[in-house]
Amino acid sequence: LIGAGLPLSQSLHTVIEQTQNKQLQSVVQDVLVSVEGGHSLSDSFAKHPTVFDEVFISLLAAGELSGTLDKALQRIANQQGKDAAVASKIKGAMTYPIIVLVVIFAVMAFMLFTVVPQVEKLYHDLGKQLPILTAIMVGMANFMMHYWWIVLIVLVAVVYFTMQYFKTENGTQFKDTFKIRAPLFGKMFTKLYMARFTRTAQTLLASGVSMLDTLNITSHAVNNTIIQKAILRAADKVQGGKTLSAALQPEETIEKLVPQMISIGEQSGRIDEMLGKVAQVYEDDLDEEIRTISTAIEPVLMVVLAIVAGGMVGAILFPIYSLVNGISI
Repeated sequence: LIGAGLPLSQSLHTVIEQTQNKQLQSVVQDVLVSVEGGHSLSDSFAKHPTVFDEVFISLLAAGELSGTLDKALQRIANQQGKDAAVASKIKGAMTYPIIVLVVIFAVMAFMLFTVVPQVEKLYHDLGKQLPILTAIMVGMANFMMHYWWIVLIVLVAVVYFTMQYFKTENGTQFKDTFKIRAPLFGKMFTKLYMARFTRTAQTLLASGVSMLDTLNITSHAVNNTIIQKAILRAADKVQGGKTLSAALQPEETIEKLVPQMISIGEQSGRIDEMLGKVAQVYEDDLDEEIRTISTAIEPVLMVVLAIVAGGMVGAILFPIYSLVNGISI
């Protein structure tokens, strides 16, 4: 709208009218009031940090200073579009394993609460002793049926305290370290963070944001404390006079391609272009990594499902076959 020549206030009015989300409508209305009161657009958006992040605000401020607000808004739209696309692909890759795990637990619950009690009753009526595996399953079923409230309390407590732990500094560091070192998903998350870092840095630098401000903002934008600390250490070295490529080179959590491509950009004076190319490389690699993980995890989950279901069926059917054989003898 701004690129088409509409005044800022009118553009915001149009956004309010076209927005379906009531909460977002309220936020934009507040921004409009602030702008009409004489505040800059970036300062008006900055009053809502839970809705608009540092990248958003910095790009707006750079666009206002350079007189290219329409281009800054376009860069924000492109940036958020790419972030949303990547997040959607990762969620899609995680959906199938979650569904399979839900099916596994559903099968276990069905066997424990419907079939196993019938087997126990059959053995009890015949005065026979249950096989050890079946006895364990009967014990589990009886415990779950009689003390389900204890299980529920324990599960809620575990979930609650785990979430509280992950909010602490040690918990956040453990979670973020696990993400980049996990056997199957580590490479995927590393490429995600590299793509996010380079794409955000490219967008900020292309908008005129200074190098140090870019590094400080992107360190928070990557959403991983381990990568964040590496970027902040590099920012301190850049402030001390080192080039960005030399500052990033010794960081183990930063992929080697990043400082190598930045070095080329520093020599040619086109760091933002090189960062964009690196981001594209990692975004393409991330797509391939997601496809690889999806392909690899499907047969593994099918084997797990077969083992769980087969084990429970065996624990139920084998005792019945033993009873039938004993009766026929």
